[in-house]
Amino acid sequence: MARVSTKQNKNIYHTTRESLQLTREEASELLEAITPERIEKIENERTLPHPDEVLLMAEKYKQPGLCNYYCANQCPIGQQYVPEVKIKDLSQIVLEMLASLNSMQKKKERLIEITVDGEVSKDELEDFIYIQEELERISIAVETLQLWSERMLATGVIDVEQYKALKRK
Repeated sequence: MARVSTKQNKNIYHTTRESLQLTREEASELLEAITPERIEKIENERTLPHPDEVLLMAEKYKQPGLCNYYCANQCPIGQQYVPEVKIKDLSQIVLEMLASLNSMQKKKERLIEITVDGEVSKDELEDFIYIQEELERISIAVETLQLWSERMLATGVIDVEQYKALKRK
């Protein structure tokens, strides 16, 4: 069994490995292409992981959320454009999405009024920004649901073969 580090403020790569009860050596064997020394540098934040390393960790650790974390927090482009998504219970994801969709249903007519002339005037700007923010909440809910699905597939909770067969229909 892996020794648990007493270090405070462990990063996500460190806590994920430890949650699987893997030593760095065992993780290196699982990851194949990443040495224990490289894992140690990533976990102690002496270096950032490369995108291909994060993809490998996400796959082998069965934690697809590592990719979102990397993009939202460590990739310079992602920091600009990718919101960090937190895994939640399915019911919470769906309720948040439905609340945002209901809100947008009420604002649909206003969005049409604002955009019909191809411009956003000064008196329309506040409503337009509110609608943009609500659409962002819907987008995040969709991304959260996608991440939840990927995690359920990676961990075997959802049957991968059945999922793929049904997706092709």
